[in-house]
Amino acid sequence: DESETNFRHANASTDRVTEQIPDCAKLIHYLDQVPRFPVYANTDTVYYGDGKDFQADLLEELRQAKRYVFLEFFIIGEGVFWNSILEVLQERVAAGVDVRVIYDDLGCFATLPNKYRKKLQSYGISCCVFNPFRPFLTSIQNNRDHRKIAVIDGRVAFTGGINLADEYINERRRFGHWKDSAIKLSGNGAWSFTVMFLQMWSFLTEKPISPDEYAPSRIEERAYRGWVQPFSDSPMDREAVGEQVYLQIIGNAKKYLYITTPYFMVDDSMLAALKSASKSGVDVRLILPHHPDKRMVHFTTRSYYRELLSAGIRLYEYADGFIHSKNTVCDDQIACISTVNLDFRSLYMHFECGVCLYQTETVEHVRQDFLETLEHCRPITLSDCKAGPLKILMQDICRLFAPMM
Repeated sequence: DESETNFRHANASTDRVTEQIPDCAKLIHYLDQVPRFPVYANTDTVYYGDGKDFQADLLEELRQAKRYVFLEFFIIGEGVFWNSILEVLQERVAAGVDVRVIYDDLGCFATLPNKYRKKLQSYGISCCVFNPFRPFLTSIQNNRDHRKIAVIDGRVAFTGGINLADEYINERRRFGHWKDSAIKLSGNGAWSFTVMFLQMWSFLTEKPISPDEYAPSRIEERAYRGWVQPFSDSPMDREAVGEQVYLQIIGNAKKYLYITTPYFMVDDSMLAALKSASKSGVDVRLILPHHPDKRMVHFTTRSYYRELLSAGIRLYEYADGFIHSKNTVCDDQIACISTVNLDFRSLYMHFECGVCLYQTETVEHVRQDFLETLEHCRPITLSDCKAGPLKILMQDICRLFAPMM
């Protein structure tokens, strides 16, 4: 079909894009040439700094699905959020829409009943469970599907930190206000997330799939500002894509670098990159949680504070609750919304995904959300990090075990 062929080749010319935004050229080239993720124009982007806004738009897009709905989430939990989605999915199935769901078994261990897959199948929803839990020790249990992907008809895609459970829209309060983020792509850029889902579905079902069969007809060309470059990361190869995205953005920063992350447990290369950026005059700021969801992880995260602050990096803890956003924004040129935490599991063990935004309007929205979030944070100073020899020793020991947390 000529229209589908035109669509499949609708990604932007990498050389042309890098000529227009040379500050982002290295990252664009890396993602295009190494893990082979194209950069797209003709894509509208909408940023969500709140789970409720994300929920409303996701439901609206699901209601408009005509061919297929693909959902892949680390956590799905029965409750207000998921039930509202499930109701729409059942309506779409009745209308002949192909609905498929992937969820991570360990991620949903405490949020879904046993054999929930069969319940979804009884509704006509195709379902795969990623890496079912086995009650014996095996290293493969460390490899989880931490991605968050929603695709509607290959034209619209969502990703970010938000899972399909009630705490993510603050219907359930666990650690105070849950601060999170997501992004919607409408247009050509949604195609990469369609392919990501289909590749995972093929892997889990052990059945080959031709993504071309799911390509939408030609999408109307519109003059959206900027470009998008979705990406995914797999622990099955030796290419740590998520880590490289962070390192490239950090290394290219000239004026400012703002990062939000729920966890901070990194290796020496990431730590050195952040310190080097700050010492080179870049305004480096990190927002982390004040109320932890995992106490030992939070204790270990704070062990990095003294070193970061001594390098001139400004640290803040979100005081209103728990911050789960995985956002990076830099120099008004680039933002990254992803599922990738700054910890060993996300960077090396999990299946992850995200999208880099180059000069889109949402780059400014991510920056503004960061600055507004600062108003709900407490700044951390070196005096806050005073600790006796025993506490310092315990933090150093915890850092040794950080890859297992």
